[in-house]
Amino acid sequence: MKSISLFSGYIYLILAVITGIVTNSFLKTTESFTKLTPTIFCITSIVVCIFCLSKAMTIIPVGFTYATYGALTITAVTLFGIFKYNQTPNLYGTVGLILIVSGVILLNLFGKLK
Repeated sequence: MKSISLFSGYIYLILAVITGIVTNSFLKTTESFTKLTPTIFCITSIVVCIFCLSKAMTIIPVGFTYATYGALTITAVTLFGIFKYNQTPNLYGTVGLILIVSGVILLNLFGKLK
């Protein structure tokens, strides 16, 4: 029964990551919240994101949840910026992303809670 619960926690986490990526990727289209339709879309998607993130945190430890959410969202939004807006990170930005993702992988594989 615990594995089903853990599975649903990761489903919520995946939904939080997806909605977080969507929100952050399309935030620029709101033009500082002056465009009504993209603004409503972004507000709605961030509310869904936070809801899913909070549900995931009731099942998966908070540190693991937020670290995974943050790393995946940051990486995906950076890739979105590269492809959509031609905003390529410099060497330090690339190394930073690699360190973030590596840290989260280490946390999820070898991190222990006390």
